[in-house]
Amino acid sequence: MSALLLPTATAVASRLVVVDRTGSTNSDLVRAAAADPAGWPHLSVLATDDQVAGRGRLDRSWQAPAGTSLAASVLLRPAIAAGNFGWIPLLAGLAMTRAIRAAGADGALKWPNDVLVGGRKVCGILAELLPGPSSSAAGGQPTTGVAVVVGSGVNLAMTEAQLPVPTATSLAIEGADPDPDALLAAYLGGLRDLVALLEADPDAARAEVVTGLATIGKEVRVQLPNGGTLTGTATGLDESGRLQVDNDAGTTAVGAGDVTHVRY
Repeated sequence: MSALLLPTATAVASRLVVVDRTGSTNSDLVRAAAADPAGWPHLSVLATDDQVAGRGRLDRSWQAPAGTSLAASVLLRPAIAAGNFGWIPLLAGLAMTRAIRAAGADGALKWPNDVLVGGRKVCGILAELLPGPSSSAAGGQPTTGVAVVVGSGVNLAMTEAQLPVPTATSLAIEGADPDPDALLAAYLGGLRDLVALLEADPDAARAEVVTGLATIGKEVRVQLPNGGTLTGTATGLDESGRLQVDNDAGTTAVGAGDVTHVRY
């Protein structure tokens, strides 16, 4: 039985399973939900405070000392149009940013879904699609018939010496409350409400992201998946949630890449 107790979060989730230790909560939940879709309804959660083979964007791996971080993967089965699935990780990042602020840290959302405090990363998010039950979005629009697993890793109680890189931080370092139960409950409640908004009013959900995204209006440097670099001003998001970057060559919509907020 895990020592990680999450009673408040359990009351928010439709199902919450806590494991003592695992390689990746995302991988575990993807497998479990694919094998037993009925057993893992919308807003089901798999969590641990000891994840040893976490995965981030671009297949990066990361690991934290046991008990110093929270890894939580959430299964979402939203009734949305296929073109709106790209907004799910953005909404998750926004929900986590708000939860971290509620914990007492000045969280800022960096596109697409990293949460920063004081310019240093405190949380990363990774979303994965998997087959799920078919449904219809509001207004009868067709959906993809898939579910999404959204994994998050939050540095809770790490000391400076335990940080994996100098550009990371933790809630404890920032003087915030590192309580995993309160953080996860706030995150799940926010994510639930934002996904419901995306179902009912996609434009309003997109506006929430744009308003809450710290990247908009900043000078950025984007390391692209092909090895190239794009610099310019982040001016907004397109209808798919891609970052729009303006420079002398015009406007480029970026669907994937590592973004750095450039300071002058």
